[in-house]
Amino acid sequence: MSYNGSGTFQINTSGQPVVAGTVISSTAFNALTADLATGLSTAITKDGQTTTTARIPFAAGINSSLTTDSSSTSTGSIITAGGVGIAKALYVGTNANVAGTLAVTGVATFSAAPIYSSLTASSAVATDASKALVSVTNTGTGNNVLATSPTLVTPILGAASATSITVAAGTVSDPAITTTGDTNTGIFFPAADTIAFAEGGAEAMRINASGNLQTIGTISVGSATPSTSGAGITFPATASASSDANTLDDYEEGTWTPTISSGGGTITTSSFSGAKYTKIGNIVEATVNILLTTVGTASGSCDFTLPFTSTNSTQIGGYGMETNVNGSMLKGLIPSSSTTVQITSYSNVSPFTFGNGANLAMNVVYQV
Repeated sequence: MSYNGSGTFQINTSGQPVVAGTVISSTAFNALTADLATGLSTAITKDGQTTTTARIPFAAGINSSLTTDSSSTSTGSIITAGGVGIAKALYVGTNANVAGTLAVTGVATFSAAPIYSSLTASSAVATDASKALVSVTNTGTGNNVLATSPTLVTPILGAASATSITVAAGTVSDPAITTTGDTNTGIFFPAADTIAFAEGGAEAMRINASGNLQTIGTISVGSATPSTSGAGITFPATASASSDANTLDDYEEGTWTPTISSGGGTITTSSFSGAKYTKIGNIVEATVNILLTTVGTASGSCDFTLPFTSTNSTQIGGYGMETNVNGSMLKGLIPSSSTTVQITSYSNVSPFTFGNGANLAMNVVYQV
């Protein structure tokens, strides 16, 4: 054996070392040269003739004076037919050419933005079926990255122009334009030139081909809460008056409790029924039946309170008929800024002259 296992060459053939003044036998000489030949054959030749049979540890590293860049597997300072395992950091002074796949199990840190020669400049980036980065355009294919860890859905797009995006018409249960987590609420297009809105899979509103707005439920204006009963327009409980003559700013329907009195004296017994009103803007229409069961000492006009205060001008706003005694026609006077209407007959006769049991059926229309 020429090497001791630690890299030291040893002469261990028979007859060695030789003794001065003695004849060197051919056997000892031949054994020595054979041992030397074995040792030299085991060494690495500098011209590249030797193929190593084991991994060679380099305690001080490898230096090469060859400065040729590597552009393939047959060029550069180090050429290997197998892989290269590196236990420590790798530093590349210029470019690193990777012909296959670069697998990184740790973190790749770039001091400058990486450049991908296969991508199109100034275009969106997506991943293809093999998870490779590809350039995409707004043609409806691919998933554009819009935010950190987004949930992306590929839209069904039609022909896109420079100013619009065409989407499918959609249905009431699956609108064409919707939002994440509430996909049965949004906008769909049920017919030509028609836009519809869905809520919870049911149609809530549409604008038809003539530009008319159709709602399924109630529309509220101002601060009013939409009614959950029927369909219509809900106005605030307190009107928000508009100075525009063409704006309807209030609507109200209801009942009220009128207080019955007389211009003079005292009514002994009276009652009312059917006290209802409708207020549209600044106009009130009210109806009521006043039953004078026992007239008592009452005289003059028969008065009853109104649901709203009148405007600041006197109005002849009431008309009616006595329906139980003599059928006299009745009128109502509403003083300026008043909550009371004063009833007399058309000939200014007091209704109390009709006697007990008279019924005054009145309709009042006045401005507030």
